[in-house]
Amino acid sequence: MKLPFPLFSLGALLCQPQLSSAWISQKSILQRPMTRSRREVSMTAGGTVEMKEDVPTTNMRYLKGMEDVAKEHEVFLLDMWGVMHDGSTPYEGVLETVQKLKDAGKKLVILSNSSKRRDNSVKMLTKLGFDPNDFDQIITSGEIAYRMLAGDETLACETWSMLSEIMKDETKSKKVFVFGSGSEDEEYCTSSGWALAPIEEANLILARGTFTINDGTGNVVKKKEDEEEYFRVLQKSLEVAASRKIPMLVSNPDKVRPDKGLPPMPGAIGDAYENQLEDGEGKNLVKRIGKPFKEVYDLALGDHQSDPSIACMVGDALETDVTGGSRVGCTTVWVVKDGIHGPAIMEKGNGSHESGSIDMLQEFNVKSGTYAGDSVLSPDICLPHFRW
Repeated sequence: MKLPFPLFSLGALLCQPQLSSAWISQKSILQRPMTRSRREVSMTAGGTVEMKEDVPTTNMRYLKGMEDVAKEHEVFLLDMWGVMHDGSTPYEGVLETVQKLKDAGKKLVILSNSSKRRDNSVKMLTKLGFDPNDFDQIITSGEIAYRMLAGDETLACETWSMLSEIMKDETKSKKVFVFGSGSEDEEYCTSSGWALAPIEEANLILARGTFTINDGTGNVVKKKEDEEEYFRVLQKSLEVAASRKIPMLVSNPDKVRPDKGLPPMPGAIGDAYENQLEDGEGKNLVKRIGKPFKEVYDLALGDHQSDPSIACMVGDALETDVTGGSRVGCTTVWVVKDGIHGPAIMEKGNGSHESGSIDMLQEFNVKSGTYAGDSVLSPDICLPHFRW
């Protein structure tokens, strides 16, 4: 579906990626489900946001910590930023909780939507005081995307047929246009066998960041230096890409970062590109790697794919962590006082995370255009923090 505002508003869209910030807020009643009608809409970025109709909010189990959860599960899939740390410091009690889970013989898997490779997360964990050896796997969407780009046939998950076709076509050079993070973008691509190229020549777009635009000519557009020019080039690039029907690989599906102001992430670029394409084209031309999509769970669950109920997905983000865990059949633990929804939940609940989380869940469930699609989310367990 096309956005009800033109693409010249793209800068506003990416600067305000969490459209729910301007939504109508309504006090929730904990004792019974509430619904909203499709007729209730709000104005954002110059247009309307369509809502799903008659969506109830179901009950969650409110627990104080992970001790009771640990008794019921053997495998724990853990988000990093927003659950374990705030980008620079571990949250209170997290180091102890990881150790207690490990001492109890639980299998711990890091499941991160970072667009960087695994080694970067290992360094981050070490810097924050964690022992990387405590985790049976450390999976990043950036690592999976890299191995796909490199044609790694040992990757034990589904691959993207469109990317495979480009790589097998001897008449096509492996040329990629990059929306980057500004850190190691060129090395990431060239070491996987791809050359950076202008959008007019590229046969693939890689969205791994929202800070730079790199076409391999040496003229890197940096949002920090000239935001207006960045969005102008971004808009023009997506227009050219849509006219050429270039596939896009999004190596971090997150739309916002759990940081002050909720700045945009590569998932927002993926959405913007889909809205530039003709209806239905985005499904084939845009591939997102990471939560809530299947590939990362194939790798994380491994031999447990046939019985995902023994696994528990612990995350702070409804659209990625909870949606993904629910979709594959894991128990979902929603951490609500830290991470992406924390401040809004506490504001909505007037200091109560119980009532605030109900409001936030309702707000998410009536919103159209999320990764959850038509599904109505209901996390199994709600925790204030990832603590024992």
